[in-house]
Amino acid sequence: MQESNKTVSVFAPASIGNVSVGFDLLGLAIKPIDGSLLGDVVSVSETNHAESSLVVIGDFADKLPNNKEDNIVWSCLQLFNENLVAHQHSALVIAMILDKKMPVGSGLGSSACSVVAALTALNAYSKKYYDFSFNESKLLKMTGQMEAQISGSLHYDNVAPCYLGGLQLMVPDEKIVTRQLPSFDECFYVMAYPGIEVSTKAARQALPEDYSRKDLITFGQNLATFVDACHRNDKQQAFSVLTDVVAEPYRTNLLPRYQSSKDYLTAQGALGVGISGSGPTLFCICDSKQQAEQFALWLEANYLQTPLGFVHVCKVDEIGATTL
Repeated sequence: MQESNKTVSVFAPASIGNVSVGFDLLGLAIKPIDGSLLGDVVSVSETNHAESSLVVIGDFADKLPNNKEDNIVWSCLQLFNENLVAHQHSALVIAMILDKKMPVGSGLGSSACSVVAALTALNAYSKKYYDFSFNESKLLKMTGQMEAQISGSLHYDNVAPCYLGGLQLMVPDEKIVTRQLPSFDECFYVMAYPGIEVSTKAARQALPEDYSRKDLITFGQNLATFVDACHRNDKQQAFSVLTDVVAEPYRTNLLPRYQSSKDYLTAQGALGVGISGSGPTLFCICDSKQQAEQFALWLEANYLQTPLGFVHVCKVDEIGATTL
C-alpha cells in the first residue's frame, strides 16, 4: 500500500444477532472488558496509483477470497462510489486494508463488522478530505444492502448495533430502520466461539417455512415483554423471557456441545444463555464479573473445539463503529 498521511481507520465491533428473543429484530454490540478489539478494522488511504487496491491482513485473512472482487469490502467501495457519483461527486481512488480480526461464520456478525468498518471508513475519509459525507440513515441503509448481498435477505440485526452501538430494535420504518433500547449495562456477556464455522445460509436453511400459531404467539409475547422490561429496567423479567422459539430448536443439532453447555450454565445461575446470531458462538449473560470469569473458564475447557476458538468476557458496546 502507498504510504500516505491521508488515512482514516475505523474499528467495527462484534454483535449478538437475534439476542434469542428477537429473531432478525434485535442486535447487541459487545466489547471485551480486557480492551482487546473483537471486530474488524478497515483503513482507507490516499494512493498514487491509477486504481484502488485492497489488502487483507489479520488472524482470519486466510478465510476470505483471494480475489479482491469477491471480497465484501471491495463491494462496499463499489457501492460507496456509485452513491458518490449519483450525488455528483467523483468516485474515490484509494488504498484499503482490511484487518480481519473476526472469524468467518462465527455468529458474531463477522460480515457486518467488515461492511460497517469499510463504509464508515470510506464515509469518514470522504468527509475529512473531500468535505462530503452521507448521513447516518443513508450509511445504515448501505450497510443493510451489503449484508443482504451476503446472506440473501435484508436484516439489520448485526449491522445496526455494529454501526450505532448498544441494543437495537429493528422497526418497520424505512426512514428510521432501528431504535435503540435501554440495555442492562451492569451485566456481563461471556462470548464463546468454539472454533468451528457455521454458515448463515446453512443455518437459515435449517429453519421451517411455517410456524404454528402457538409459536407465533409465544414469540410476540416474549419479544414485547422483553422490550417493555428494557424500558422499565426490569432485568429479572427481561431475561426470564429470553427464549428462542424461532431458530434455536432447529439449529441446536448444528452446534456440538451447545445444549449441554446451556443446561450447565443455566443450572449454575446464568441470567440467560443463547446462540449468538446463527451460531456457533454461545453467549451467556451474567450478573457479576466473578461469575462471568468462572463461566469463561468452564467454557474454555468444555465448549471450545479447535485452536481457533476463544472466550471473551464482554460488556455492552454503547459506541459502535469508531474512528481509531
